[in-house]
Amino acid sequence: MIELGAIFAAGIWAGMINTVVGSGTLVTFPVLLLFGYPPLTANVSNNIGLLAGSASGVYGYRAEARQHLGLVLRLVPASAAGGLAGALLLFVLPAEAFGAIVPVLIAIGLLMVVVGPSLQRRAAARRDSDDAGTAPATRPRASLVALVFVLGVYGGYFGAAQGILLVGLFGVMLTIGMQGINALKNVLAGVVNGVAAIVFVLVARDHIDGKVVGLIAGGSLIGGYLGARIGRRLPPNALRAVILAVGVVALVRIVFFD
Repeated sequence: MIELGAIFAAGIWAGMINTVVGSGTLVTFPVLLLFGYPPLTANVSNNIGLLAGSASGVYGYRAEARQHLGLVLRLVPASAAGGLAGALLLFVLPAEAFGAIVPVLIAIGLLMVVVGPSLQRRAAARRDSDDAGTAPATRPRASLVALVFVLGVYGGYFGAAQGILLVGLFGVMLTIGMQGINALKNVLAGVVNGVAAIVFVLVARDHIDGKVVGLIAGGSLIGGYLGARIGRRLPPNALRAVILAVGVVALVRIVFFD
């Protein structure tokens, strides 16, 4: 019961964090590792479960997404292609390789959680100094499309802190408001997760734990809705502190005890 409750609670928290900040995998994935799930099973099951939270987060930000619909439609194909490539890469490489790479990916994700606020502050300062800061961008540069594809590959393969990376990227390369950036981030991250989930269901059913998927899906569905409604009122530093704590514990476990 403790395990079931912890995974469900982690799903709620991850759904909320994904909508507001964008690093929910750094909560759910380490929690699954702490309860002894193999890394590949944890990654696949977590990805599918968090798809429900992505859906509720996108729904919560639907008004902001509609304001930049042209930009969304131009970037979605790059995210979808990247998500497909990343998900397939997960199975091209041996399972042992993923287990060895996981600590590095978690460490990179935790680093992005730490530097994320600085990236966002710089992005906000840049937009504040730009007279066109509220104008929706509709024609992304080729470099932006290429970088969105790269982040899609990362998201399809692992995905921790994908949202923070997208926020940092859009803050540097676009001149739209933070709420618009957050809406765009939620849509693209949701597309990557959705494509990866389809691949996992088709080719990796033996790595899917139905119990984990159900618990995380139920929790993240609630969390995504809460994140869109009230998540902006929560202290970001408190959210990041919990992510860092859980991530560090997971790193210690898999590096020194697995």
